[in-house]
Amino acid sequence: MRSHRKPAVAGLGCLLALATAACSGQGDAAPGASAAPTSAGSPASPAAGTSYAPYLSATEAAGTDTAGSPTTYNLAFVIADGDDCAPRWNGTHAIGDAKVASRIAKLKADGGRVRVSFGGASGKELAANCGSAAELAAAYGKALDAAGTGLADFDIEGDELSDSASVTLRSKAIARMQRERTGLEVSFTLPVMPSGLDKDGLALLDSANDHGVRVSTVNLMTMNYGSSYDGDMGGYARTAAGAAHTQLKKVFGTSDATAWQGTALTSMIGVNDVANETFTLADAAEVRAFAEEKGIAWVSMWSTARDRQCARGADSSRAATDCSGVAQGAGAFGKAFAG
Repeated sequence: MRSHRKPAVAGLGCLLALATAACSGQGDAAPGASAAPTSAGSPASPAAGTSYAPYLSATEAAGTDTAGSPTTYNLAFVIADGDDCAPRWNGTHAIGDAKVASRIAKLKADGGRVRVSFGGASGKELAANCGSAAELAAAYGKALDAAGTGLADFDIEGDELSDSASVTLRSKAIARMQRERTGLEVSFTLPVMPSGLDKDGLALLDSANDHGVRVSTVNLMTMNYGSSYDGDMGGYARTAAGAAHTQLKKVFGTSDATAWQGTALTSMIGVNDVANETFTLADAAEVRAFAEEKGIAWVSMWSTARDRQCARGADSSRAATDCSGVAQGAGAFGKAFAG
């Protein structure tokens, strides 16, 4: 998550893939497993409704992780350590770390799937270090196999969003993985403003299309817009989603409904990193209702560890990593987003 961001036919056939049976993902799978390929012309799948899929630490458990009974957990984050091409949880834990494996098993036992999120606001995304698409695909694959999942999220922001070389390499690597793992579901998590995605975010999606990546979801980070945005955070989220929706229809040449079904929304709960931006429980309920109305794929938040009141109570002076900064009960945001 940030701390303040010519369609090819192959991409169009499965774009915003949760709208088509052809692109339905394998979900959690045994390491290295892949689903049987299906035709891009398959009929639309029944709408599954808006699910709740929060971001949480892959390495440290929080008592509020399971609040709202998430459908899917976004494991944050897999990045590089230094300048190598080896994937590590949070840049610090080996991809086969027993503690992380136990944590993932517990999350699954509680009824959720897991999605591995690569990137984030800190550290190096692997595409900045790996030397080839094959090497990068292998690095991504190691993390997916360690988590036993066919769900991959790429949270691309900051300098790496404008780095065209790593954007291209990532697109090639993901396309390669999807040829090898035919059920792999891919989401891109991108910064957004109330005016929509910026040119770098749109260029990344164009690159994915150009290289034949099947994109299931574009997850919008509806947060940290800047000091001039100090009003209704729920309203800003809806406005940003509406602007991005128009852009996604154009980028992917798809319908209103399919574009909404291929959208997700992630909010930073409570006090944001930008002064005067505070996302409240009322905002969470507003976003949830909007997502259900539009048929948005999933809603999320940063992060489960922050879904509790700070020991000092409501405090808008700074954004904390382990509490929201607003008055709330433990897990209240998770329950609001779950609906």
